[in-house]
Amino acid sequence: MKTLRPILILGIVTIILFGGIYPVVMLGVGQLMPEKAAGEPVYHDEQLVGFENIGQPFDSSQYFWGRPSAVAYNAAATGGSNKGPTNPEFLSLVEDQIDSLLKYHPDKEAADIPVELVTASGSGLDPHITPQGAVFQVQRIAQARGMSEEEIRSLIDQYTEDAFLGWFGPSAKVNVLTLNLALDAYTGPK
Repeated sequence: MKTLRPILILGIVTIILFGGIYPVVMLGVGQLMPEKAAGEPVYHDEQLVGFENIGQPFDSSQYFWGRPSAVAYNAAATGGSNKGPTNPEFLSLVEDQIDSLLKYHPDKEAADIPVELVTASGSGLDPHITPQGAVFQVQRIAQARGMSEEEIRSLIDQYTEDAFLGWFGPSAKVNVLTLNLALDAYTGPK
């Protein structure tokens, strides 16, 4: 009985804390910042075109491509593939992605490809790539749009975000949707 009492108390406290208090606090935070809780919708000409925090597919040569998705970019089914780096199916998917990228970037080699362009994130919905992942695609986009590579690199620099508070998360990242919208809106050097 002496050991059962602390176990029961810990169980009850844990249920109250994580089953009651924590969800209420998170709901309150969501109410204080409704634009963040709704996935940060992105509009273009009053039309919803996506969400800033949810990746989506781009397959046209005129656009930056984001990370592959293990869930076909379905926000209702988030999750990684859970396949390890030696899993034959995973290796086959990565090889297919590498072959596809090299088909559209014949001047590059497999070793040049940033890892995020061939592997899905843990959620399968990561909307960001590294600046290196964006720079890898510059030549293809410049040719498809009739723009100079310098113009596209300038947009990448302009839309590169630093780590949160300079410390949390990747050192730099680029939101693919935001960058692609900037490409569409680009009217030339200013």
